[in-house]
Amino acid sequence: MSSAEPTEAGRGEQAGPAVREPGRAPRPAAPVPSPLPGLAESARLLADATTTSTALVADALARIEATQPTLNAFRHLRAVAALAEAAEADRRLAAGERLPLLGVPVAVKDDTDVAGLPTHFGCDGERPPVASDSEAVRRLRAAGAVVVGKTNSCELGQWPFTEGTAFGATRNPWNTAHTPGGSSGGSAAAVAAGLVPAALGSDGAGSVRIPAAWTHLVGIKPQRGRISVHPHSDPFQGLTVNGPLARTVADAALLLDAVAGAHPEDFHRPPAVRAADAARRDPGRLRIALAWRPPLTLTGAGPDPEVRRAVTALADTLARLGHHVEEARPRYGLIGLAFVPRATVGIAEFAARHPEPALLDPRTRAALRTGTRLGGRVVRAARAREVRQHRRIGALFDASGFDVLLTPTTAAPPPRIGRFDDLSAWRTDVAMAAACPYAWPWNVLGWPGVNVPAGFTRSGLPVGAQLLGPSRSEERLIALAAQLEDDRRWFEHRPPV
Repeated sequence: MSSAEPTEAGRGEQAGPAVREPGRAPRPAAPVPSPLPGLAESARLLADATTTSTALVADALARIEATQPTLNAFRHLRAVAALAEAAEADRRLAAGERLPLLGVPVAVKDDTDVAGLPTHFGCDGERPPVASDSEAVRRLRAAGAVVVGKTNSCELGQWPFTEGTAFGATRNPWNTAHTPGGSSGGSAAAVAAGLVPAALGSDGAGSVRIPAAWTHLVGIKPQRGRISVHPHSDPFQGLTVNGPLARTVADAALLLDAVAGAHPEDFHRPPAVRAADAARRDPGRLRIALAWRPPLTLTGAGPDPEVRRAVTALADTLARLGHHVEEARPRYGLIGLAFVPRATVGIAEFAARHPEPALLDPRTRAALRTGTRLGGRVVRAARAREVRQHRRIGALFDASGFDVLLTPTTAAPPPRIGRFDDLSAWRTDVAMAAACPYAWPWNVLGWPGVNVPAGFTRSGLPVGAQLLGPSRSEERLIALAAQLEDDRRWFEHRPPV
C-alpha cells in the first residue's frame, strides 16, 4: 500500500497510513514537484484565481508521496477527502466567497485530533478514528484550510528527535542523515521541504521551536491558552501549547490568527492578539538581553561554537537595526524542579491511556513510573511555584527594563539520525538536556517565544535563536522577528530537493 492510498477510516474520511508496511521494501522515490508557495501567497493566488485549491492540494499530495521514502514526514494522509474538500473550496471561491485560508493545504501534528483519523501521538499499535476535530482543527476548517494529513511526532512528544518503532525516522530536508528535531519534526520537515505551506505543531519543552531551529523555519510558541488545546484541558500539566511552523513570519502569524481562540471549556483565555498586523509593524527600538547561560541542567552544557557564532551574528544584526543589545543572565533558579514533575506526570497521564502499554518505548514506561510517583501533592507544589517563577524571571523585563530575551534555541546543531538509539531513559534525558537546554523554561512560565533562523553551520546544518518575552508579548516578538526577516531574508534559502 502506498502512503497516499486511502482506506476507510470512519465518518466518511479517507485516510492512509504514511508508514510503509513491515517487510516491504520502500519504492523508489517519484519525481518531486516544485515546492508549494507559502501560506499567504497560496491564499492570494487562490483569491486571484491564478491557481485552484485542487491544483495546490494535488501538488501537496504528490510531493508528500514523492518524499515519503526519504523524509517520512507524514503518519496519515487524507488524499481522497482533501481533494474533495479542495473541489468544494474551488466552488466557493468561484462563487466569490473569501476566507483567510480558503482552499489552502496545511498539515497538523499527530497529537491533534482530526475527525475520521486515529490520533497515535507517535505511538505504535492500533487506535480507532476519533469522532470530532480538535478545536484548533475546527478553527482551521472555519478559516477554509484543507488538512491534507497528520505529521509524525515522537512517542508522546517527549524527545527532540522524531524517530520511533511505529513509523521509523523522520529526516531533515537539509541533510537526511540528521533529525529535523522534535517532537514536531514531521511538521517541520514538511514545511521546510515545501510539502505544505505551513503546519501546526505543539510545544511542551521546545517542540515547535527546536525543530524550527533545526530546519530553518519560523516557529511560534504562543502564550498558554492562545490556541485551544481542546479536547484536552491542560495537557502536560500546562506545559504544552499548539503553535505554527512556517517559512516566513507573515505565514506563521497568519496561521496563528486562523487558529487562535478559546473553546468554552478551556482553562486559559488570554485576550486576543492580531499577529498578522504585528508582522507588518515596526517594533520600535527595543532593549534586548542576550543570554548564553542556560538554566541549571547539571550537564554543563553551553552553546556549540557554531551555534554561538550564528547567534552572535544575529545579535549584531539587531544592534545594527537600532536595538540596544546587552548580555544578561536571567534568574532561572531551580526551575527544573518544577519542570520535571509536570513533564513526567503529563507523560504518565497520556501513557496510561494507551490500550497496549507493552508497545510503548521502555523510556516512556520509565517516565510513566516516575510521573506516577510525582503526581498528586508533588506536581501540585510544582505548579504552585509558577507565580514565584514569574516574578523572579520576569524581573528581567520588569526591574531590569528589557523588552526581549535572546538566546540560542538549542545548544547544538541537529544530531544525526540514531544518535539517541539504545540509550536508557536517564542517558536520553542527559543527552537531550545537553543539546536543548534553552527552550523549556518558557513552557513552565506559559509565556510566548519565537524561533527565528540564525544561519547555518559550516557543514550546512540550520541553527536558530529564540526571541522570548513576558506574558502576552506575541505581537512585539512577531514584529521584531519580521524586522529581522526583512534584513536577513532567510526565506530565500531552501533545502535541496
